[in-house]
Order: sequence, then structure tokens, then C-alpha cells
Amino acid sequence: MLIPSVGEKPVKSLGKIYDCTLKDTAALQATSEELGTWLTAVDKSGLPGKFKAWIYQHGILPRLLWPLLVYDVPLTTVECFERKVSCFLRKWLGLPRSLSSIALYGRNNKLKLPFSSLTEEFMVTRAREVLLYRDSSDVKVSSAGIEVRTGRKWKAHEAVNQAEFRLQHSELVGTVASGRSGLGSNPRPHLIKAQGKERRQLIQEEVRAGVEEARCTRTVGMRQQGAWTRWEEAADRKISWTELWRSEPHRIKFLIQSVYDVLPSPSNLLRWGLAENPLCPLCQSAGSLEHILSCCPRALGDGRYRWRHDQVLRVIAEVISTGISTSKHQQPTRQSIAFVRAGEKPQQCRSQAGGLLATARDWQLKVDLGRQLKFPENIAVTTLRPDMVLVSETTKQVVLLELTVPWEDRMEEAFERKRAKFEELAGECRSRGWRARCNPIEVGCRGFVGQSLIRALRILGVKGQHNRRAIKNITDAAAKASRWLWIKRGDPWTTKAT
Repeated sequence: MLIPSVGEKPVKSLGKIYDCTLKDTAALQATSEELGTWLTAVDKSGLPGKFKAWIYQHGILPRLLWPLLVYDVPLTTVECFERKVSCFLRKWLGLPRSLSSIALYGRNNKLKLPFSSLTEEFMVTRAREVLLYRDSSDVKVSSAGIEVRTGRKWKAHEAVNQAEFRLQHSELVGTVASGRSGLGSNPRPHLIKAQGKERRQLIQEEVRAGVEEARCTRTVGMRQQGAWTRWEEAADRKISWTELWRSEPHRIKFLIQSVYDVLPSPSNLLRWGLAENPLCPLCQSAGSLEHILSCCPRALGDGRYRWRHDQVLRVIAEVISTGISTSKHQQPTRQSIAFVRAGEKPQQCRSQAGGLLATARDWQLKVDLGRQLKFPENIAVTTLRPDMVLVSETTKQVVLLELTVPWEDRMEEAFERKRAKFEELAGECRSRGWRARCNPIEVGCRGFVGQSLIRALRILGVKGQHNRRAIKNITDAAAKASRWLWIKRGDPWTTKAT
């Protein structure tokens, strides 16, 4: 039996093909052709776009990472693969080609999508390979000086060294406390004490952090698609696969395009060379997305923004009403005596209080919907009309809630303006013997809740699963209403149009 040589028949071992040239050029070309074949087959499958994206994430990406690991692939080749993948993802989600890939793969974005970057996964995989060779328990492997070649643009061993230096520096600095958490509240594992898998995991996560830091640096330089970096008071929003499947495709499409300002507004159409003027169809001013969704005086006069405001207010009122009903059926917590042995310190137990709603059983909610809200005259005489008023006669408590649905960049400004407006009324209530709270709350017009709303729900006692469900319903209401305003941006506005 004749054994063919490598020149006559290539040899395949552990997924890697060896030919007479002993080079990886042909294998990389074959991998590129396979990737194109897979993406084209998925594209022609007739499935909805979100299912095609799922197939890439859980089918194509894992199969692609193995040849990128066994062959010497430069980073520039991987970036070419990722650009090809990004084109198909944009097509499947109905997104424009001008949308940056940072919007698809960013991990610290305000809007997080469930897609993994091929370039990032390649870097992490190669960094893990360097660690496996260098820190191997086999002395022959660790001392062999095996080099992981990834091209001239990015070197895996330099990335590993830099990640270790960053971890060592962070240990010297220590854990930085944020908010009201005390020192040592968020302990982090130390690189010096970590061994084996734990150490490799720390370094890999630091490599990911470096990639994300480079993304953020590029994003800050984008005036339009990087505007979300200035949303200081807006909470992050993460789109899971479950939410992506359950949501209608046009809603996800509108959400992504509105966050990164790539909708076909008059200003964008002029910028793209598809229109002759950038004027708003209602007021003939500059028709940017911000103008259409938040600043158009004609839309304000027609009651469009008020309609959106009421849609969001109705959902918040339902959440608070549910919280009041739940608190009425809860049994009051009994005060128990905690005995402490001699010489021991008492343990601090977490408070089981249900929030402000649990302090009384006679809460009454008044909402400025349908008919004009009239502030209770037994508390204070005023012409101001908060959006919601919570009153408890037995405990003499009153809570003022004022909702604003602003452009996300102006959440902090809206909070200060509304607090200054109603602080005098809250002070008058206190002077009459009432315990008054004034809580302005903000929900961005593109569906991002403000930190003020999260604080208000926590103060009232809406926690856990009820809190997550409430925030989701509120964000969906705001995004849905804004999408309707976008659709009707050039049509006459009547009550029947809603």
C-alpha cells in the first residue's frame, strides 16, 4: 500500500490541513469562501431576519472560531470577515449601511444588542492560547517559546502583557467606591492570588475591556452616532434574545435607528444626498430627529407630545396602582428581638420594609388623565397640577410625581426644572404638617428611563420582578408612542389618528 506524500494529498490533523507549501494561505481562502457560503445560505433561507441573526450568533460564529485558532490568521483578515458579517446583520435587521459596527457589538452601549464581535472573540481566543502555552504545567511546553502569530497590527503576547499590567495597576489603586456603597463593598479577585483557570479568566476579561475601551474612544469622536455617550441620567437598556424574538421587527428597527440617529429624517436625507432641503414637514424648521420627536412647536401645539406623555403616564399610574393594591394585602412585618451573645457584635439584618407604600393602607392615587387634576385643598391651595398625587390621610403623607418625556440628552435639565417648579408646593405642604415628597421622573422619548424613575419606584417599594416588568412596560410605551409620532410626522394630527 502506497502512502501518499503531503505534496500529493494534503493531511488533516485536529481540523488543520497541511499541504506541500506548509502555509495557511489556501486554508484562509477556503475559510473565507465557507463563511460567504454560510451567510448566503442563511440569507436565502426565507427565515425572519432575527432568526437569521440568531443562526449567525449560535451557529456560524462558533464554527468560524476554530479555523481562526488553528491557523496563523492576521487581525486584518479577521476584520475583513467581521465587515462581511456586519453587512448581513444590518440587512437582516433592516438597518442602514451607515450604522457603525460599534452599535452592533458594543458591550457598554446604552442599547446593548445580543451579538458578539468576531474580532473581539478572536483576540480573546488568541490571548487564551498564549496563556495556555506560557503557563502550562508541562515544563517542555512552557519553555518551548511557542509564538502565537497574529500579524503586525495586533500581537497576542503584547495584549496579554498589557492586560496583566492593567490588572496590577488596578490592584494598586484598589476598588473605587461608587454611590453610597462603603469601602470593600465590591471586592474583586486579585491577579497575584489567582491561579490556573481563574487567572486566565481575569486576563481574558481585561483583554475584552481593552477592546471595549478602544470602541468607546472611537464612539466619543462620533458626533451623531456617539451622542448616547452624553446620556448621563439615562439607564442602560439590554435587548435579550427573548425580547428580540417577541418584539416586532419594525419596533426593534426603529429603536436602533433612533438611538444612533440614522432614521431618514429631513436632515439625514439631505446629508445622504437624497433630499434637497432639511425642513420639517410641519413647521419648516431644520428637521432633525431631535426636532421631530421633541422640539417641533407645531407638534407641541397639536398635542402630539402631550399624547405621548399621557401614554407613558398611564402605564406608570397602573404600576403604582398595582403597588398600592399589593401593599394593602401584605401583612405588616413584626418586630422581633435579636439576642446577642456576650462579647459578640450584633449582625445587621437587611430591612424587610416594602417601601413608602407599605407605611399606610389608605393611599389614594390621583392622576392628571381624562380630566384635570385638582390638588387637594385640605393639603394646600395651589393652581399647579402635578401629573400624579399620592395621599395618605392617616399618616399625613403626600407624594408629588411629575413626568417628563424629554430628549435623552436633556434629562438632567428636565429634572431640575420640574423640581424647582414644585418645590415651593412641597414646602407649603410641609408647613401645614404634611410629610411631602417631590419626585420629578423622566422617561426618554426613545424608551430609556431616567435614574429618577428608578429611584422613585425604589422609594415607593416597587422592587424585584415587579420593578423589572414595570420598567419594561414603561420603556415600551415610550418607544411605541414615539414611533407613532415618527410615522405621522407629516400627517395632520387628530384624535382619530391615535
